[in-house]
Amino acid sequence: MAEQEFTIEALKQILLESAGADENIDLDGDILDTDFEALGYESLALLETGGRIEREYGISLDDDIFTDHRTPRALVAAVNTCLKDAVTA
Repeated sequence: MAEQEFTIEALKQILLESAGADENIDLDGDILDTDFEALGYESLALLETGGRIEREYGISLDDDIFTDHRTPRALVAAVNTCLKDAVTA
């Protein structure tokens, strides 16, 4: 299995497709270290986002992925760790 990479661009696309975007938030701005809640994404939207990531990348995310990784930067890193672990497993 070839190693995949999860990018901030992929996350933005999934967020937009899963839950839309608050018109006051510019996802093209510097959002890497902004809490998901401040970006307008709450638990239901994040659950949908997690489900999309799992389906599209063929991985299983921990139930607490979004509570442990509250910013886009942290989530991208965690998903990439899961992808790496899936390749080496």
